Amino acid sequence: MNIIVCIKQVPSTNEVRLDPEKHTIIRDGRQSVINPFDTHGIEAAVALKEKHGGKVSCLSMGIPATERLLRDAIASGADDALLLTDRAFAGADTYATAYALACGVRKMTDPDLIICGKMAVDGDTAQIGPELASQLGIPFLSDVTEIIESAEDHLICRCQSDGGSMVARMELPGLITVTRELNQPRFPSIAGIRASRQASVVSMGAQEVEADPKLIGLSGSPTRVVKSYAPDKETKAQVLNGPAATLSQTLLAMIKEAK
Repeated sequence: MNIIVCIKQVPSTNEVRLDPEKHTIIRDGRQSVINPFDTHGIEAAVALKEKHGGKVSCLSMGIPATERLLRDAIASGADDALLLTDRAFAGADTYATAYALACGVRKMTDPDLIICGKMAVDGDTAQIGPELASQLGIPFLSDVTEIIESAEDHLICRCQSDGGSMVARMELPGLITVTRELNQPRFPSIAGIRASRQASVVSMGAQEVEADPKLIGLSGSPTRVVKSYAPDKETKAQVLNGPAATLSQTLLAMIKEAK
């Protein structure tokens, strides 16, 4: 089973810095980690490889420093990785990002399964997985909490839903997005860390993956962040004193006024 795991670099702190002009997250790579949901995707892929054989490849779009995180993924059991890095990709929204990732997938070994984290903790959109599946024309299951059955041609998974959970069968090739409840990611082994230093991490730009310049980066993004700011937090308290009957009438009047 050939599996591709999509990985995103996210800030390791809640203090996210934004570009004041482009309104996009500033990514310098110095204080970045693998998106936590994606680590569960890596573990799921490695477990499936151990069961069925095959290969696990990682795919990411980001700055050159993202290579370090891809090597961390290899240390956890992946075999190789592809990094899409090019200034032309900068400022992409989820649609342009999914298109670029689809271009990267087409340059890799035909996958039986693509795994994405449920969402990225810096954006919380949960759109990349479904949009990537749409770009590739393959089925997908989102919010997978358990892989009940896996075979060369299908998966049966338990997925979260608004009303609880559901069990669904998906024919392969396909894509799943995974939650933290799916598994417990393993720690990299000494052998894995050594292997990650020698493993192949290929970098490709927009031209190398044959991406349409009109569909990538800021210019290829149909959505834009117009304004971003931290909301003001202001609390007010008023102390009411007096008989209970009077207080109840005063409180009722205040509630009606607030409406």
